[in-house]
Amino acid sequence: MWEQIRDRSSLFDGAAAWSSNRFNTAATGQTEFVNGLYASGRFFDVLGAPAILGRLLTDADDRRGGGPDGPVAVISYDYWQRRYGGAADAVGKPLLLDRITFTIVGVAPPGFFGPEVGQQIDVTVPLACEGIVRGRDSMLDERSAWWLTVIVRRRQDETLQAATAALRGVQPQIREATIPPRMRAEDVPKYLTEPLSLKPAASGASYLRYRYQQPLMTMMVVVGLVLVIACANIANLLLARASARRHEVSVRLALGASRWRLARQFLAESLLLSGCGAAIGLLLAQWGSRLLVRQLSTSTNIVFLDLTIDWRVLGFTAAIATATAPLFGTAPAFRATRVPPNEALKEQGRAIAGDRFGAGNVLLVAQVALSLVLVVAAGLFMRTFTRLTHQTLGFDGDRVLVANVNATASRVQPADRAALFERLREAAAAAPGVASAVASEVTPVSGSTWQIDIEIPGAPPLPRRDRIVYVNIISEGFFQTYGTRLLAGRDVAKTDVDGAPPVAIVNETFARLFLGAGNPIGRLVRQPGSPMRPTVTREVVGYVQDAVYRNLRQTVPPTIYIPIGQQPQLFPAINISVRAAAGAPALLTRGVAEALTRSSPEVSITIRVLSDQIRTSLTQERLVAILSGFFGGLALLLAGIGLYGVTSYAVSRRRTEIGIRMALGAAPGGVVRLVLRRVGWLVTGGVTAGVAVALWAGRFVSALLYDLQPGDPVTLGGAAIVLVAIGGLAGWFPAWRASRIDPARVLREG
Repeated sequence: MWEQIRDRSSLFDGAAAWSSNRFNTAATGQTEFVNGLYASGRFFDVLGAPAILGRLLTDADDRRGGGPDGPVAVISYDYWQRRYGGAADAVGKPLLLDRITFTIVGVAPPGFFGPEVGQQIDVTVPLACEGIVRGRDSMLDERSAWWLTVIVRRRQDETLQAATAALRGVQPQIREATIPPRMRAEDVPKYLTEPLSLKPAASGASYLRYRYQQPLMTMMVVVGLVLVIACANIANLLLARASARRHEVSVRLALGASRWRLARQFLAESLLLSGCGAAIGLLLAQWGSRLLVRQLSTSTNIVFLDLTIDWRVLGFTAAIATATAPLFGTAPAFRATRVPPNEALKEQGRAIAGDRFGAGNVLLVAQVALSLVLVVAAGLFMRTFTRLTHQTLGFDGDRVLVANVNATASRVQPADRAALFERLREAAAAAPGVASAVASEVTPVSGSTWQIDIEIPGAPPLPRRDRIVYVNIISEGFFQTYGTRLLAGRDVAKTDVDGAPPVAIVNETFARLFLGAGNPIGRLVRQPGSPMRPTVTREVVGYVQDAVYRNLRQTVPPTIYIPIGQQPQLFPAINISVRAAAGAPALLTRGVAEALTRSSPEVSITIRVLSDQIRTSLTQERLVAILSGFFGGLALLLAGIGLYGVTSYAVSRRRTEIGIRMALGAAPGGVVRLVLRRVGWLVTGGVTAGVAVALWAGRFVSALLYDLQPGDPVTLGGAAIVLVAIGGLAGWFPAWRASRIDPARVLREG
């Protein structure tokens, strides 16, 4: 499709395409990966990125086998500094990428990190060189492969809608010319009519944004609620301070000061508080944002984000500080200036037994309600993370090490890959400390999937969507290495090769959905053919327990396991999984890498511990649990401080009343109950309102939960108990102090 759009580039000011890739820049037998791109000739031109040294890619470079200068590469500014020390003679030097020699022709500008947010690109090579790097026919000729992202530059003053309309005007020709050869006839009409669309690309493409958009937007809401709670807390404190300054304000009003001038003074004090808080928050944000990015990064995918504080960040911070000042400063200013001076002067020197501090009570109830919402959210997200980490996997990955072996550079023909992978498996199995080793196309919780259509001979035909199953290509000993129980039948055997009767092993879900009750051993499963391959009917020879396939959130899918020896076309990459005989699997990394390299020096190897891969798959859930837990705890702290502060103030305002009660015979325990009763009503009102809000808001985060309902009673009940406990602790100390009041002294002072 890219070439069809490129040939119609007159519709736009330019068009380009790219695909991300990781290149091995090390010599034979070693691995040193860098992030790279395959990019079309006008890629940098369309993005408007100039060269800081040398030149960038051109259409002349984007030719099969290389342009006039052969295979060329453009390196990033950071890579130029890191590897070549910023030397000018880096241009013209050779650069080894997956054992293919490229010539460096230029350096990209310092601010260019690549078209994808979160990924810093080190090396860019022409798109047409993909075939020589991978050692086979170019994927540009494979119409069934979707691997490119296309970007276009609109004409001057052209709207996105107009550009989209222009593209859709030639859509019939583009679609007709790009029908995938393996596409089923019933899917062709949908392919031809599905509209092509353009999306704004000013902020770049980003899988990172797609993956974390919803959880981070949820955290933005959480942060907003914490901000509101903090504002309510400060407003309560300022209300108390304003009440204490009523005499001062009344004197100033009596002397002729205007109410507006006094209100401005209160608002200025609020602005000073918010400004100081914003400055401190900005400093903490620098540290916190870097910590957040480290949480997003993994050992195999380092996330790069520019976190420099610029005028936009400063402007947003200033706007928030300016907006929050009136939020918590208006009510105190209004309360302090609305009392008539004569009345305020009369109140001086005596307590007001009937003052119930109404505005403060409302703010406290709101604080408790919002705090409960945040605690419920934290509880849901933390329980989601806990359930995901403690669920039954169907395999034991604690002592498994996975080596992803890419044989592209070995130039082994597809028909000979099975033999190469078997040699590599045997080499890994012979490494010291290895109990067993297996080869497979897919490893558990890797995010990778492979799906096929199946039919059950003699069974009623099913719609296509109901007969799609997951598949994995495995070697002998896969289930033993991964600790998956074989329930019936046998494992894959070395005799299951091309020419032998086709066999398969199925999991419990497959057997339940397609083979019904009873023993599935001996049943037949048909894999319908296509123009590229014949129909294959396999006999079920094994039956294994369900095991997680793609990720921990996904319900275990119906899965069929096929012997690697009976798969005629294997991909150039395979996973060699080894189980450690004892100890941590990471200790086997060097020995396994050396064994694989000795067996086939041309392959590139990436090794990871399976348990680390599982932890990496939960990065989003871990991040949300940590952040929500932090902000939930912060909300509890603010609620506790608010309850303590307002209760203490209320007690101080009612000292005379309490002294009279105790002089008339009230017991200290009665005074404690009096104070705690007031706190109890506030907390009860807040918890009741908070539960209602949490039940309403839960539907917006249901997609982030696992095996939990937003209205989970355990979480709601637990959050309510925690808030009640915090309220009790916050009210107990002021109540205890109130019970220690000396009535005689208070009455003398009153």
